Amino acid sequence: MKIRSLTVLASTLMIVLSVGLARSQSSNAIAIEGPFARATPVGSNVGAGYMTITNKGAAADRLVSATSPVAGEVQVHEMTMQDGVSKMRALPGGLPIEAGKSITLAPGGSHLMFMGLKAPLKQGDKVPVTLNFEKAGKVGVTLDVQSIGAQQPNGAAMPSDHMHKM
Repeated sequence: MKIRSLTVLASTLMIVLSVGLARSQSSNAIAIEGPFARATPVGSNVGAGYMTITNKGAAADRLVSATSPVAGEVQVHEMTMQDGVSKMRALPGGLPIEAGKSITLAPGGSHLMFMGLKAPLKQGDKVPVTLNFEKAGKVGVTLDVQSIGAQQPNGAAMPSDHMHKM
């Protein structure tokens, strides 16, 4: 009886581990560089996150959503200019990323919007975020919180052609 229980347990464990490895390998198609967030004023319940995402895979993918324990909700947003007025809107269908291409989430453009912050984001904090991709699955990233008006991570220019592996 014990041998059968051990066999079932071992088989179950192997299945769980193989599923975990498959997800881990599928995120190898995504590389993240320069993840940062801006500090928020005391009392603010919204914040923003930025980074460059490169799809190193052979097929197009899509950033469909994100989550973080620091906020009640994280939305993928875009900002556009219409008649000299800046407009921000959620992208419920997500943000497409062509194979072999990069997209940059930056101030004044596409970004992650943290809604219902549980506490203000303070310069020097680290913000854990899980990005959910249509094909690559879940990819974890940590955003470094910069000053309130930060335009780039660590005061550097936004990367254009240099990527680091995750």
